[in-house]
Amino acid sequence: MEFFHKVPTIRFMAQRKIWYVVSAIMIGGSLLAVGFKGLNLGIDFTGGVVVEAGFPGSANLEATRDALAKAGYAEAQVQNFGTSRDVLVRLPPDEKQDSNAVGRAVEAALQTVDAKVVVRRTEIVSGQVGKELLTKGLQAMGMTLLLIMLYIAIRFRWKFGVGAVLATIHDPVVVLGVFAITGLTFDLSVLAAVLAVIGYSINDTVVIFDRIRERFHTLRKQTPEQVVDTSINETLSRTIITSGSTLIVVVAMFLFGGEALRGFSLALIIGILVGTYSTVYIASAASLDCGLTHRDLLPSERRTPVDDLP
Repeated sequence: MEFFHKVPTIRFMAQRKIWYVVSAIMIGGSLLAVGFKGLNLGIDFTGGVVVEAGFPGSANLEATRDALAKAGYAEAQVQNFGTSRDVLVRLPPDEKQDSNAVGRAVEAALQTVDAKVVVRRTEIVSGQVGKELLTKGLQAMGMTLLLIMLYIAIRFRWKFGVGAVLATIHDPVVVLGVFAITGLTFDLSVLAAVLAVIGYSINDTVVIFDRIRERFHTLRKQTPEQVVDTSINETLSRTIITSGSTLIVVVAMFLFGGEALRGFSLALIIGILVGTYSTVYIASAASLDCGLTHRDLLPSERRTPVDDLP
């Protein structure tokens, strides 16, 4: 299945320095946003109170938020989970909070919206547990990057590895930057999406790198830049079809999946778009600018005893 009737001849590498500047701006802005504004960490990481409630009919989330704000819980996060009748309320941490008292107060507030609402569960997530989750999550992200770097180093030449590593770091940093700038809640589901983005990006990169390696053997009269352009154009249909079909599903999740999937799906949307871009203008371009040539992919020459004869 092909997206184009014939292989395009787009000169991707001719504009790579312009896109280096664009990427530098995105990375710099993201790091500044994370460093100065920080991430709006969810209760998964900060701790707090979680209240699970069930309504007899579809829950009115806006009315629920207004009722909780009037009860003194203006910072409460309210979202559907499971069905439109099930509501999850997340409250910021407070060391003086008693789960039973909070549960009763939240239930009283929810009953102003619907008298038949039922609070099924009230649970306190301690700040210490939240910090441990954040630490473990960052360790998982670091380990993922490390293993990907090791895989690329073993499978490809180091010049390919440089480009792959730069692209792998580029994508999650941009996703984190968007969440820092927008102030959207960063929770465990978003962290899972960031890890998925890393895997998605490296998969796309490996596909193009495989084609570049093949074409360096068959197109020996072309310059390295022409070989890279040809390889990207030959895999462009696959890239568009794969990214496009994935985006359709993720956008549907974002639009219709409810508040519980909003952050997760948004992180994936950003990651797919940025990951597709970085495969071309970071991974492939950086490998080319590291001096990638036909000679790098030729098998090593072995000296024989005849070579040492006068």
